[in-house]
Amino acid sequence: MPIVAVDDTDSRERGMCTTYVATRIAERLADAGARVRRRLLVRLNPAVKHKTRGNAAVALHVTGTDAESAASVAAEAVEAFAAAADPRTSPGVVVADLDVAGDPFDPTGTPIPDAVAAFARRALRERLSVAEAVGLADEHGFRHVAVGSAGGAGESDAVAGRGRIGALAAVGAPAAFDDWTFERITYRELDRCGTPREVDAESVFAAADEGYPAVWDTVDRGTGKTVCVPNAPGPILYGIRGDDAAACRAVAAAVDGEPTERAATFLTNQGTDAHLAPSRIGDLRDGAGYRVAGAVASAPETKRGGHVHVDVASDAAGVESDGETDADRLRAVAFAPTGRFRDRVRALRPGDRVTLCGEHEVRDNADEPASTLKLEKFAVRDLVRTAPAVPTCPDCGRSMSSAGSDQGYRCRDCGTEAPGKVAEPIERDLEAGWYEVPPSARRHVAKPLVRGGFDAPTHPER
Repeated sequence: MPIVAVDDTDSRERGMCTTYVATRIAERLADAGARVRRRLLVRLNPAVKHKTRGNAAVALHVTGTDAESAASVAAEAVEAFAAAADPRTSPGVVVADLDVAGDPFDPTGTPIPDAVAAFARRALRERLSVAEAVGLADEHGFRHVAVGSAGGAGESDAVAGRGRIGALAAVGAPAAFDDWTFERITYRELDRCGTPREVDAESVFAAADEGYPAVWDTVDRGTGKTVCVPNAPGPILYGIRGDDAAACRAVAAAVDGEPTERAATFLTNQGTDAHLAPSRIGDLRDGAGYRVAGAVASAPETKRGGHVHVDVASDAAGVESDGETDADRLRAVAFAPTGRFRDRVRALRPGDRVTLCGEHEVRDNADEPASTLKLEKFAVRDLVRTAPAVPTCPDCGRSMSSAGSDQGYRCRDCGTEAPGKVAEPIERDLEAGWYEVPPSARRHVAKPLVRGGFDAPTHPER
């Protein structure tokens, strides 16, 4: 059974979409007598700088054809539809001819090589090279094609067909990941691309209400945005995501709007947190997603642009450790587009114990900490419930005064003494559990809290 995979066919300015190109490949394969059994939409590392917004590759699981014919059909379709005129677009195709009696998802024994599965996992958390992808594809006898230009103006042959990185990752995805969701994508007529989309928002909100919680991230009720309708100048009219394929199709069918050209349902690693690796503060690489634990070490601060910053110390360093180094601290940031999520971050206090999830970035800026985590969600593990306060005289009820350095407190009227400040209960605007960015600010691969499976109570955004 050939697996036909493709990536890097779209453009930030010129539009197009790799899922659309893959859908046209599927149609051409069907016209040639083949059958597409499954369409995989595989999100890759969201921190890769040359990506378009979603950084997605697509793999088609095909029967009724051979790998050579499938590769030829795929290359011709990519040549016809990819936005290859953009010098930053570098399409690539990989076709793996696997000896499959059943299915790449069969838990009794997948035919996907371990090294290819490992490559797919790394593609969510690292920046990989074309040379490594090509070498691994050659090692396992996979066909691969660099379509169009040699990777763009000023780029060397070493990056020609850069899409082969994502395509190879899409081949290995079934053996790399064990959590999958669905997306039903509806495409507009191709000659309408670049014009404003005509989608009835009222019908989107009504359909979203009907499909929730099996279908999620369709709308953002806090901002009134139709999250499923993209802004990029590509052929997607709207995409409906969820845990149930039939529910996604039903919601998509209930949306009113402009004429549509075609639609397809994809199995995908969207909404799974597949990009997050457990780690500890001090051990984080640039350009990767992590889940780390620590203690809030500074009061949150809202800076220019509306971004909210807070320092978190590693568990090993503690909040006020004398031996703490820069490597033991992390600056967590909730950026302005995360909207109301920033209020959750602002409600943190020094000493709160938290788990943070997001993309790590190393900055070369003397005015900012070198280690920054772009927050996608966080969990409150333990809240500080008291604050030091000047004691009150038990006899007269007045606040005591300092009796001098290290001499405690004394009531000026009654002479009553106290050894030091007392713990006074404080009101908190947070509860224990997980908090997340709203749907309009969520990355494709980030897991919405409504999906469940978290290790503490959740406070989902809708």
